[in-house]
Amino acid sequence: MADPVFRFATLGLGGNVGDPVHAMAEALRQLDSRDDCRVTAVSRVYRTPPWGKTDQADFFNACAGVMTTLAPESLLDACLGIEKDMKRVRIERWGPRTIDIDVLTFDGIEQSGGRLELPHPRMTGRGFVLMPLADIAENLVIGKRSVAEWLQGADVAGIVDAGFDDDWWRSL
Repeated sequence: MADPVFRFATLGLGGNVGDPVHAMAEALRQLDSRDDCRVTAVSRVYRTPPWGKTDQADFFNACAGVMTTLAPESLLDACLGIEKDMKRVRIERWGPRTIDIDVLTFDGIEQSGGRLELPHPRMTGRGFVLMPLADIAENLVIGKRSVAEWLQGADVAGIVDAGFDDDWWRSL
């Protein structure tokens, strides 16, 4: 029997209710504890002004790189399962949340029209995604431009490093 093939995916994590940094750390540890996922890179944590719906608390955001044997939709299901286990409730779009995990990219796959669009359809216009993603994958190409190139044109006003150590997701 052949060894399973691991493929690289990137995830965006965020939240602004309760202790979102602890929630992101717990989500990453849960993913990393699975036999079919390995967290290989984690960005710094950023404090981000709310986006879309602005009358709420600041968010904390991070990105992670994972190696996985899961198919893209199965990785999405794993992330949604972690959100559910952590009591994520979806009340309003862009509203307050304890934890949010988005599959941003998956091994260069481009797909649309289903449950999971890849790459994430709005990621290249969001500084709060691009800034942490550049920490772990600045040369990753999305739509013929690197993450670093997308970041140069992104609105990053008010986004700041939240000051957690490099190993924050393991130590919280």
